[in-house]
Amino acid sequence: MDPDTTVQAGASGSGTQGNSTTSIDSGSDWIGGLLRLAKGMEAAGEFAPFPYIKGACGVVEVKRNREDLQELCEGIGRILNILQNEMGNHGGGVDKFKDLCEGFERCLREILESVKILAKKPQGLRGHAKEIFRLDSTKGQISAHQRKLQELRKDFILRISMRIGFHLLGTNDPNKAQIPLKTNECPAPSRVFQGRQRILQEVKAFFDNGTVKQHICLLHGLGGSGKTQIALKFIDDLASKFTDLFLLDMSSQTTIEAGLKNIASIKQIGSTQEDAMKWLREVKSNWFLLLDNADDPNINLNPYLPKCNHGNILITSRNPGLSVHVGAHWLVSDMEETDAAVLLLKGAAKDVTDENMETARDISKALYCLPLAIAQASAFIAKSGKFKGYLELYNRNRDRLLGQKPTQQQDGYAQSVYTTWEMSFHRLSPTGQTLLQLCSCLHYQGISEMIFQNAAKYNTNENPDGPSREQLWDAYEFIANFQNEAGEWDSLAFTEVATELQAYALISFDEETAFFSIHPLVHGWCHGLAVKQVELMIKLMGMSISEGNYSDAQSVGMLPHLWTLTQDRVERSQPWNEQFAKTYFQSSKFKLATEFWGQVWRERQDRYGENHPQTLRSMEQLGISYDGLGQFSDALPLQILVLEKQKQLRGEEHPDTLSAMGNLACTHSNLGQFHDALPLETLVLEKRKKLLGEEHPDTLMAMGNLAITHKELGEFNDALLLEVLVLEKRKKVLGKDHPDTLSAIGNLAITHKELGQFHHALLLQTLVLEKRKKLLGEEHPDTLMAMGNLAVTHSKLGEFNDALLLEVLVLEKRTKLLGEEHPDTLWAMGNLANTHKRLGEFNDALRLQTLVLEKRRKLLGEEHPATLSVMGNLAVTHKELGEFNDALLLEVLVLEKRKKLLGEEHPDTLMAMGNLATTHKELGEFNDALLLEVLLLGEEHPDTLWAMGNLANTHMRLGEFNDALPLQTLVLEKRKKLLGEEHPDTLIAMGNLAITHKELGEFNDALLLEALVLEKRKKLLGEEHPATLSAMRNLANTHRKLGDFNDALPLEVLVLEKRRKLLGEEHPATLSVMGNLAVTHKELGEFNDALLLEVLVLEKRKKLLGEEHPDTLMAMGNLATTHKELGEFNDALLLEVLLLGEEHPDTLWAMGNLANTHMRLGEFNDALPLQTLVLEKRKKLLGEEHPDTLIAMGNLAITHKELGEFNDALLLEALVLEKRKKLLGEEHPATLSAMRNLANTHRKLGDFNDALPLEVLVLEKRRKLLGEEHPDTLSAMGNLALIHKELGQLDDALPLQTLVLEKQKKLLGEEHPDTLRAMKNLVKTYQGLGKVGEVDVLNIQLEHPPRTKDQ
Repeated sequence: MDPDTTVQAGASGSGTQGNSTTSIDSGSDWIGGLLRLAKGMEAAGEFAPFPYIKGACGVVEVKRNREDLQELCEGIGRILNILQNEMGNHGGGVDKFKDLCEGFERCLREILESVKILAKKPQGLRGHAKEIFRLDSTKGQISAHQRKLQELRKDFILRISMRIGFHLLGTNDPNKAQIPLKTNECPAPSRVFQGRQRILQEVKAFFDNGTVKQHICLLHGLGGSGKTQIALKFIDDLASKFTDLFLLDMSSQTTIEAGLKNIASIKQIGSTQEDAMKWLREVKSNWFLLLDNADDPNINLNPYLPKCNHGNILITSRNPGLSVHVGAHWLVSDMEETDAAVLLLKGAAKDVTDENMETARDISKALYCLPLAIAQASAFIAKSGKFKGYLELYNRNRDRLLGQKPTQQQDGYAQSVYTTWEMSFHRLSPTGQTLLQLCSCLHYQGISEMIFQNAAKYNTNENPDGPSREQLWDAYEFIANFQNEAGEWDSLAFTEVATELQAYALISFDEETAFFSIHPLVHGWCHGLAVKQVELMIKLMGMSISEGNYSDAQSVGMLPHLWTLTQDRVERSQPWNEQFAKTYFQSSKFKLATEFWGQVWRERQDRYGENHPQTLRSMEQLGISYDGLGQFSDALPLQILVLEKQKQLRGEEHPDTLSAMGNLACTHSNLGQFHDALPLETLVLEKRKKLLGEEHPDTLMAMGNLAITHKELGEFNDALLLEVLVLEKRKKVLGKDHPDTLSAIGNLAITHKELGQFHHALLLQTLVLEKRKKLLGEEHPDTLMAMGNLAVTHSKLGEFNDALLLEVLVLEKRTKLLGEEHPDTLWAMGNLANTHKRLGEFNDALRLQTLVLEKRRKLLGEEHPATLSVMGNLAVTHKELGEFNDALLLEVLVLEKRKKLLGEEHPDTLMAMGNLATTHKELGEFNDALLLEVLLLGEEHPDTLWAMGNLANTHMRLGEFNDALPLQTLVLEKRKKLLGEEHPDTLIAMGNLAITHKELGEFNDALLLEALVLEKRKKLLGEEHPATLSAMRNLANTHRKLGDFNDALPLEVLVLEKRRKLLGEEHPATLSVMGNLAVTHKELGEFNDALLLEVLVLEKRKKLLGEEHPDTLMAMGNLATTHKELGEFNDALLLEVLLLGEEHPDTLWAMGNLANTHMRLGEFNDALPLQTLVLEKRKKLLGEEHPDTLIAMGNLAITHKELGEFNDALLLEALVLEKRKKLLGEEHPATLSAMRNLANTHRKLGDFNDALPLEVLVLEKRRKLLGEEHPDTLSAMGNLALIHKELGQLDDALPLQTLVLEKQKKLLGEEHPDTLRAMKNLVKTYQGLGKVGEVDVLNIQLEHPPRTKDQ
């Protein structure tokens, strides 16, 4: 007998028995057949609830197009057949059908109403009837009744099978009811079982822990997550460890009873469930009991857990609440992505190749790696062959695919993904169903009880502009489920309903965050059932936001819900648009805020008219939202109009007018129009003082805003006075610990920082941070802001590691509280990147800045000021990495966008222009830089002075030192006046001026300035601040220029020691000073010491910056020079060949160095074409008079001399001397070098009388400028002595050479190559004078130099 098709009829109405069968005709009159069957049963007195079935079928006049109901009614007919047979044999009531039939009748009545409406159309029902049954709502209702009927059908079939002697250990499949299961066998796991190794290992360890006691554990999780398969896999792996294996289906009392009876029967110890439980308790064997599908929260599991100290029990359930019974429990969630992909391929009979794995991973991710969904997808792919195209099909037909029951099953599980959850859904209470549907209208994560609790506080009397109570009746009706008799929120009632949902794993709860979440697939499925609940959830969300008073972090938490709820529904959420707009704005979602405020403005224009206060307020808020979006030009006309209307309607002194005035001033400031903002803010402050008094919060806010504008104008002292006053007033009115007082302290600290008073700022910011931690907690946004500000000040003080620790903490907290994409999180990420950059960790900085740029582009768009800001920062990092072309592309884009958005004169545009000019300089494009920097000059604003300083720097790079000098002198004078003598920017100007003096050969002027800078920085910043160490390095460099190598050496050693300690061995600044120290060692003739340092610098720069970074190439060039000094010309040659490339100035230096090495090797013909090319390129790139061009000209002259082409050399050197005299003056070191070279060529040509006055002049000038003991002075002295010797004036040469030897012994030591050379020159002069004794003494010294500690 197949109970699905025919059943033996019971007693007929006449009282006779027969073998006839009753069946449902599947033809056109299938409902008629159902009615006839029902009527026959009613006549026999067998089916009391028949009127409900009759009503359900009768409400629809069935003619055609009812295929969608056919399956349902056939299902009813099958159940009626089963009931007829069951009651005919055994009798029994069917009261369970009453509610079901009544619900079905209501469902059909609703469908009938739709049919009647369609029937009234001119075309009638033709072509429209199917539309009703294709609607999601209709399908959902029909499917729900089908599932309920199926459950009842299974229950009745199970009862029938029990009565006729079939035994079950438990099954959900009625078709398996006829197959008895042996007690020592369990179904095998799926043939394609994959993964889950961690849980399996932990479960094995739990059962195999060596203790003699009962072991009970639980696998819980969402339906379809693979709990039973894990259990079966465990049993399959360890079956031999157990004496008996029992599987019980725990889905209902009936299946439990059947399973236990079967245990008793097979173990031959009785026939009741009590007999089975007794056997399990008393027989001390190592039996194993799998309690599968213990999902019904209404079934108490405790009676079915044998009370004994032996045996093993594994429970699978959707209900995490069963963990109270067990010794261990595991949440079974989604699979690992790789395991899910492999499972999909195995189930779909696809090879596990790299290409297939990539596709399978994409499908698995779309299915959230849920095992049942993976299995269902693999079955569809295996059947249809649609593997590559599955994802596209799924995205278009998700509900249909997840709702289909696969024909071919790998594991015997008969339900589809959706059916699995629908069965749970229909076991929920009506309130539980509604709550789940409402939650599915929100984002699937971060759902809080607070949303509903705050909605319960909403009072229509207190919100007269909102919807009426009648409009919110359904919201109040739902909320009433969670309120006590006094109307107060009953958290326990909410928890009970939420627990009901958790019991079926339809939602989960995170105790730490107190948030609920829904699996994304469950969320998508349930959302399809919640179409009618969307409007209700919009009401609840609007009520909640209106009453919630959410913090910034909580608002951010609401965002995903609000966006999920309101996307494409701005019109539908009309009564709540203002509340939603506020939340979006508070959470920095300015684009959405603009959209909603725009809608509010239009609604209010239509409702109240253009001049109503509510309309003007919404217009003002729209302007503020445009400001947040960075669309300042769109905000400006709106705010001008609002101000005009407020003045006209309310007068100049009304609070709303002053508010509009302040907002307009803010937009002017954002546009860089600080002079337009200043009078507005001054007027607002004046009016508020008059109307509200000096101590009113609004007055103090106006005072603070005015201070900010003064700061933007560089008027820091004016800002300081205002901020001190604000702080004083707030302390008096609000107390020293009030949040507004702490904000005032923070603002004052920032001004101190702008004034270079970093230690003062540090004290204030430390105080603010400490207070906020105590008052607000460590994770409050204001606390994190204070932490970030303190980090910036630590950076200003050079305390980068302190800054790094704070910024890492700020980023971590903001990411946790606000999410990765919140503007405050991105600011924190940008600040951390800047600190990495200061620590020389450019690749870390690059990674962070690239991520910030990507996020800001996505959230704010390409043209938002914050996006452009990080684009500029990223360009700076590219420059630090030597990637100047990458930087150039970004900076050109930033400048172009800022010109378009902010105008050519906005401070941010001018900053972009300055940054671009700097990059042009790095690329050797000095004229392009010059054009940009000339545009930046203007008033006495600090930014203008920066531009002036940059212009001076470009003049210096062009060799125009006399043009740079007056600019730098003016910058220094202005900064002293505006900022004071000790401000960091003043000291920077002083240092820059010193560099120009050095370039002009005015070393003593430079020395005085640099000594002053060092003294001031030590006092203000301390000995270890990076700026102090830079000053120390610059001073050492000047000592070196003056030949004071022994003064330079200890300074550079100290700088290197400090930088190693503060920044580490590999920081660019550490490597820079290491290179400088190497140069000083070379000047002292300590070439091996220099070599060791330069090898280390080159190795580190290659590792950190790459082989092609300009700094790496410079290190390579320096090392090559040292190899040459040590006579290792081939080593030098190999390095210098690597440096050749494009026409960049640095490349030309490398080419010149290579030529020099060829010369040192005597390969003058190889050097000549290189030097000719360098000269030609420098003339083209830099001009004929640039210092680098003149150096190239001089080098070419030297090669001509080496080739004996003295006249060619003479012409070039005469030209170099003429140009240097004109550009640098007669006393500049470079001019004197040119003079000396020309004298040397005259000597080569035998023109000693032409050489003599030149050498005399060089010696005289060097004595005056550099002193008697400077190496260059001693070199000139030696050259003059040689001329005297050539002219036979040995008596004139002798005192000069004697003095040179004496000085070099003193300065360089007796073994220095220059000392030995001077000694040899003196020997020749003594020989010429016939002084044999002096010759012998010197020769002995040359042959046997005194021992040193190194020998």
